[in-house]
Amino acid sequence: MIEVRRLLVIGAHAADFVWRAGGVIALVTAKGGEATVVALSYGERGESGELWKEPGQTIERVKAIRHEQGERAAATLGARFLCFDLGDYPLEVDRDAMERLAQLIRDVRPDAIITHTPLDPFNPDHPVAHDTVQRARLLSAGAGVASAFETIEPPPLYYFEPHQPELCGFVPNVFVDITPVYEQKLAAMQVMASQQYLQRYYAELAERRANHARRISGAKDIRYAEAFQRVTPIVTRELLAHG
Repeated sequence: MIEVRRLLVIGAHAADFVWRAGGVIALVTAKGGEATVVALSYGERGESGELWKEPGQTIERVKAIRHEQGERAAATLGARFLCFDLGDYPLEVDRDAMERLAQLIRDVRPDAIITHTPLDPFNPDHPVAHDTVQRARLLSAGAGVASAFETIEPPPLYYFEPHQPELCGFVPNVFVDITPVYEQKLAAMQVMASQQYLQRYYAELAERRANHARRISGAKDIRYAEAFQRVTPIVTRELLAHG
């Protein structure tokens, strides 16, 4: 299969990419590829609880801290970080933001896009982000046919693993060995100090997914892995034995 050279990861909040796709991002950039991370919001209201414990805290300061953390975490993984600053809880996306995202997809021309699942009973913003990305992807590609606007080849779409996968309809069908870059992912997670409670969870998840990857593949050297659900079918000229 063709390696991803240009990766686009789109999350509802500033830290979503770190927990769920940090390893894959680092793998792409370690091989000379490019990775762009987009946060539709900073998660300043619903994802920054630790910061709001500080006396006299303000929205503007929380956003500034989250931006700095997002940039540093992305840089740790070799990626660039962009935030649309649309607000969170609730995340609301208007036509201008939709068109901005569609144009960004055209500009990046990603080999793959990763985003949220369409369901998440515990987070009001994740499904909104999913729907936005799905629509922007279709607008950027014109569903693979000639259109009255600029289009690109339809990028494959993946979902990263949600915090409660069994309640979000997440069915992992792609496991990626992130062992070579795991220390980078750890370092990026540690940057997101405003959500320290997630660091241990996703570190342990990487070990559990590695166990699944070893059993599926027989590759005994996989120590850490990330799971994804590929949504778009694979088109090939022959049946594939291995990815």
